[in-house]
Amino acid sequence: MTLQTDATPGTARLIASDIDGTLLRTGSTASPAVRQAVNAVLGAGHRFVLATGRSLIGAVPVGVDLGLDDVWIVASNGAITAHLLSHSYQIVEQHDVDAELAMRVALGQSPALLIAAEIPGAGWRVNNPFPTGALNGPQYARPLSEFVANATPRIAFHGPDAHRIVPALLAYGFTAIATRLDWVDVTAPGISKATALEKVRETLGVASHNTMAMGDGPNDVEMIQWAADGVAMGHADPFVIGVADRRTGSLDEDGAASALWSLLS
Repeated sequence: MTLQTDATPGTARLIASDIDGTLLRTGSTASPAVRQAVNAVLGAGHRFVLATGRSLIGAVPVGVDLGLDDVWIVASNGAITAHLLSHSYQIVEQHDVDAELAMRVALGQSPALLIAAEIPGAGWRVNNPFPTGALNGPQYARPLSEFVANATPRIAFHGPDAHRIVPALLAYGFTAIATRLDWVDVTAPGISKATALEKVRETLGVASHNTMAMGDGPNDVEMIQWAADGVAMGHADPFVIGVADRRTGSLDEDGAASALWSLLS
């Protein structure tokens, strides 16, 4: 069902949504209920932004599958902002991380970590193979010297107790998020989904009080706090729910669809 456009420029909302754990389960596609709700808010004249920890190569197919066009994608936890139009994308902004320093700090704490450096739109450079499906896009085994020689918006560290390297990385000013005990994403200082979304909001001319963001993980906290209407998924960790303005249903309950429909009631 598509609603007629009824949002004027002054009332149009910017709706930012995480992907994995919010719109869909990793490895699956969005449910019919979520697809219908996304279509409805777009039909009502609102702006929809995918804001994800996925690399760009992993985020774009989700936008295409949802039938999104002329939309913005905030990928790599805010390190990349892209515009998706007619199934093609253009990178609008990219913030690169100091790969040499990040690796030196991390390996000083845990020398056996697997390391991946994102190649925007193409895949990842890896020092050793990551588990199948762990990274969005192909892996290219390369020496660490190539990690340093080529710009990258994000470094991922994987291994038992990888989360223990976070304090050292934070001490050097990096943005470091332990999405799991064995996984840490590192981006440039001061970068988050929220910082990227604020620039998208300004570009689109949407009022700050007309923003909504929904997510379920630690990398969603800043954008949930940034939004005037911050929504946590029902299955989110308690600390994520604690920073939200409201809580919707879980992924199994199509909570994202319920939150989107609430904007149209």
